[in-house]
Amino acid sequence: MKKKINWFFLTGFYSGLLPKAPGTWGSIVGAVIAYFIIMFFPNPNQTILLLASLFFVMGYKMVDEYEQNGGIHDDKRIVIDEIAGVLISIGLIGDLKVDTLIKLFFAFIAFRIFDIWKPSIIGRIDKKAGAFGVMGDDALAGIFASIMAGIFYIGYLKLIS
Repeated sequence: MKKKINWFFLTGFYSGLLPKAPGTWGSIVGAVIAYFIIMFFPNPNQTILLLASLFFVMGYKMVDEYEQNGGIHDDKRIVIDEIAGVLISIGLIGDLKVDTLIKLFFAFIAFRIFDIWKPSIIGRIDKKAGAFGVMGDDALAGIFASIMAGIFYIGYLKLIS
């Protein structure tokens, strides 16, 4: 039973089992979760960052256990790291009650860019063995993505003014 529950979370509520682009599907799951938090919670940024922390800690422990029991390192079906990463990028972007969908879009796109491209230290962390390599690169990608999303948002504000 524990294995099934872990697999449910590791695969992002089974979104990682979809046939194409599991990382993108996992990121979409994270963005949808963030959207509902923004709509229904009074302090969405803090709530999203707390949830990102929870997903990160759960993911780290579950990925470590999965890999120690013979699972594939950085199995593409495992997307809990993408959920944590995109939540970080969304949670850090600023007041989410203003221009919600624009900020979600920018944070999502920026996260996918950093998660796929893996520039600099993100790529080095990704190559590390174990849960640190799986979870760490996405957490850092989320931080960098929030900066990029903020730049996109400032550009957007200049464009519409």
